[in-house]
Order: sequence, then structure tokens, then C-alpha cells
Amino acid sequence: MENQYNISSVLVLNRFNLSSKTVFPALIFATLSYVIILFCNLILILTIVLNKSLHQPMYLILLNLPINDLIGSSAFFLPTINEILTNRKTMQYSACFAQAFFIHIYAAGAVFILSAMAYDRYNAICCPLKYNTVMTCANIMRIITVVWICCFVLITVLFFLLSRLPRCRSELTHPYCDNPSLLALVCANTAINNIYGLLIVALSQLISNGMILYTYLQILVTCFRSKRSDTKAKALQTCTTHLTVFLLLECLGLFTIISYRIKSISPHLRWFMGVSTLILPPTFNPIIYGLKTKEIKVKVVHFIRNKIFSS
Repeated sequence: MENQYNISSVLVLNRFNLSSKTVFPALIFATLSYVIILFCNLILILTIVLNKSLHQPMYLILLNLPINDLIGSSAFFLPTINEILTNRKTMQYSACFAQAFFIHIYAAGAVFILSAMAYDRYNAICCPLKYNTVMTCANIMRIITVVWICCFVLITVLFFLLSRLPRCRSELTHPYCDNPSLLALVCANTAINNIYGLLIVALSQLISNGMILYTYLQILVTCFRSKRSDTKAKALQTCTTHLTVFLLLECLGLFTIISYRIKSISPHLRWFMGVSTLILPPTFNPIIYGLKTKEIKVKVVHFIRNKIFSS
């Protein structure tokens, strides 16, 4: 019975299938994309960290978004660039397992961080008199800690359930490792894994969409009741920025999740949407916040002029 199981620690990669003519363009695209993501997110992180005027609840929670984006993009791009560069067709199972773990941390982290940001905006706009009392530094640290603990606990359990299952296949066709692609290698009953995976998705969507829906309805009501046009405009601009980032992530992420359940969907479309989830949000999040948030835009320009070009 044991000879049915594949206990090899090496997986066979059959996902990019690049010809000699497309290797170089693919390498340039992957490297350039990763460099842009690194640059934009590191600029946003350093701008918030080095400017005491941005050490406010909104920006301290926002700081976790580029950190999370770097986790997801690094987990995807570093193995991908290495695979294209070396033209290797194998991968250690442990490396694939680690990549999948951090990609899921990125996905869960993005949802919970955006929910925390929505809670902060709700308190700032709907309860301005209580804001400084509610959103203290201690409470901000608690919120951030809870967000990351929830991510690590939920995803650790998911991958613990995966690690106990035997494998009888070793070929990977998905562009990156994740829980569904690793489950496809398993030759045992995966009902518990599937139920728990769906439970995580349902829980995260219930929390995030519930938080976003409630807070934004309250914010809209407060804005329309406000007689100060400048306050209304600033609140709506901040919320529009946050909502744009949230919808971008939700559309890409939900389609990717649903595509695994619908086998009739084209593998190429599933491939494209899955990769887009790891490229587009980390690329556009810092750009959107940098351009749309006046305080960050001013500090970023100041940081680039004085810290980068001056040297």
C-alpha cells in the first residue's frame, strides 16, 4: 500500500513552458514587476516610518498593507524569477509548501488589514469626538496584533491539515504553489481540508464585507448630513481610495477562489487571474494611496527629493 504514495521531496514543474525566444522577455517582465513593487512599497513604508507627522492611527494601520504586499509578491516573484533564470523543472516540496503558506498569509492579511482600516475611518468620520479616546496607540497595536495573529493561526491550521496528507502525484501546473494546487497532489480524502478552507473564506468574507458595508454606509450617512463641504470632500476622497483598493483585491481574489470550484473555467484564465492577484494589488496599492492621500503624497515627494536624489 505504501508504494502508492509519492514520498519524494522533489516536485516536477510544468507551468511556464517558455520557449527560448520568450525566456528573456518573461525574465525582464518578472524582474521589472518585482523591482517596481519593491520600490513603491518600500517608499511608502519608509515615508510613514520616518515622518513623525504620519504616526497616526490611519497611517500606522496602513503601514501593514505594503508590508503584507511585499510578503505576497516576494513569495511569488523570487521563486518565479529563479525558475525562469535557471530554467529548472523541479522544486523542493518544502519550498513549494513555504511559498503557498506565505501567499495565503498575504491573501488573509490583505482582507483583515483593509477591514481594520475601514474601522479606523468609521471612527474618524462618524465618531470624531471619541476618535482620540478609541484609537489610542495601545488600541492600534492591539488591532494590528489581532490582525496578524488571526492570519497566522488560520493559515497555520490550514497547512497543518495539508501536511498530514500523503501525496501520490508530483507534477505542478499552476504558476505558483497554493493550497488547492498542493491538495491536487494528495491521494487521500480531503473533505476536512475543503471544509476548513471554505470556512476560512466564508469567515474572512463575512468579516471584511460586513465591516466595509456597515462602516461605509455609516460614513455616507454622516457625510451627507455634514454641512461642511471640505470635510465631506476629504472624507469621501479617503473612502474612495480605500474602496478602490478593496474592490480590486476582492474581484481578483474571489474570482481566483471560485475558479478552483468551477472546473469548466479555462485554466489559462484561472492562471491569469491568480497571477494578477499577486501582481496588481501590490503594484497599485502604494500608487493609489500615494496619489490620492494628500498627506502621504506630500511626504513621499519630500522623501524622494531629500533622501534619494540629494544623495
